[in-house]
Amino acid sequence: MENIKTPKSKEYKKLGFTYLETAEIVINLNTLLANYHVFYNKLRNFHWNIEGPEFFELHEEFEKEYNTVQQNIDIVAERIRVFGIKPNFTMKKTLELSEIKETKQNLSAIEMVREVLRDFEILHDNMMSAIGSSLDTGDIATEQILTDFLRALEKRNWMFTSFLK
Repeated sequence: MENIKTPKSKEYKKLGFTYLETAEIVINLNTLLANYHVFYNKLRNFHWNIEGPEFFELHEEFEKEYNTVQQNIDIVAERIRVFGIKPNFTMKKTLELSEIKETKQNLSAIEMVREVLRDFEILHDNMMSAIGSSLDTGDIATEQILTDFLRALEKRNWMFTSFLK
């Protein structure tokens, strides 16, 4: 029988940056991931528990928002993997890292929207920090991902703010 060589599995190699160069980016992305997880859970609860005259509109808007957040969670986690780090989040770790906090039950529709707007501010600041560390390192790929997130977040902020007026 012929001796067949099997390719040895190669260890994953990051492109372009060292571990130390990406450490601050990964810290910011981990914080963003934790914030997104808590925000996602909050949005799901708002979607399920909205009541009153705003039900139909906000039920749909909260669903749009949590679907976007769900996609962004995956993108952020995969970006962390690009740097050779495994995002391994327990609920406890997520709650410890997240600046977004869980909310009490039985909020009115207006209180829910105000809560979303407060969380947008946290996400915005988190994204700006991550963009800054990406630009400092020259990581334009992460910067572009986050800039796209930021652009969409700013538009949704305008829409939810307009809803309150």
